[in-house]
Amino acid sequence: MNKLQFDVVALGEAMVEFNQSDPSAPRQFLQGFGGDTSNAIVAAARQGARTAYITRLGDDAFGKMLLALWHEEGVSTEGVAIDPGASTGLYVVTHGDKGHEFSYARAGSAASRMQPEQLPLSIIRSARFVHVSGISQAISPSATDTVRSAIECARAAQVQVAYDPNVRLRLWSADRAKAVVTATLPLCNWFLPSLEDVQWLSGLTEPSALLDWCHAHGAPQVLLKMGGDGVWLSVAGGQRQHWPAHPVKVVDATGAGDCFDGAFLARLAQGDAVEQALVYANAAAALTTQGFGAVAPLPTPPAVRALLAKAAGHA
Repeated sequence: MNKLQFDVVALGEAMVEFNQSDPSAPRQFLQGFGGDTSNAIVAAARQGARTAYITRLGDDAFGKMLLALWHEEGVSTEGVAIDPGASTGLYVVTHGDKGHEFSYARAGSAASRMQPEQLPLSIIRSARFVHVSGISQAISPSATDTVRSAIECARAAQVQVAYDPNVRLRLWSADRAKAVVTATLPLCNWFLPSLEDVQWLSGLTEPSALLDWCHAHGAPQVLLKMGGDGVWLSVAGGQRQHWPAHPVKVVDATGAGDCFDGAFLARLAQGDAVEQALVYANAAAALTTQGFGAVAPLPTPPAVRALLAKAAGHA
């Protein structure tokens, strides 16, 4: 029996973010942080979970900034390796009439050079949940293999696996994305997709059909994130229920789905029932859309509970 050390462990690529925060000053950017699974692990840490992150960083100023972030947030970095032969990834967020747009400088990044044999297996085995994503898989073929090895290690140790497909076709071909995501579905305990991801994967549109598709492809438990239309929970052969979104003024939706993932897993790890964890994560995700960037607006428990109390008062 493995000794439990962490509530949530995540694996993937973290990046430094530059976010265009003031429409009246388009050359002014706010420096922040991103990377879907890193966002999720910080969200989990802010909810009080014991967390660790597994990645590779360049031996550069941006890598040092990310290490400092995780130290400040209480995320263990014992699974972070430094690669002197590669750089840490960067991205820029600009805002326009069609929402936010991402521009990346991540090709050949340190994280994309991760290898299965380099995985810190003891960290994975000592977690309640391991969180991975389609972006973790997409950044390179070796990263695809590394995620698969991490999932296999978790399953062998009876650690639950959470998977967000987070489809990004800039990173890999449509055929490969569909093949890898559908092959991963039966290996996870929790499938955490967005509405747009499952619509693209399945070619379907209606939530009930999308949930049926997820289960038909092996996902046992699905939380379908629908942005302003709320969240669906569906358990194979059992419960199916919808929760509406919280009405908030959205400033920047960057990382809202990642916040949901991290907050949900943190609350599950701390003993909440599935429905309780979902309601909490739904509120946390709403709050994180009210500030710029993926990490800075991630809420703490008092803010989440205040929104839940306000919503209950209006029920």
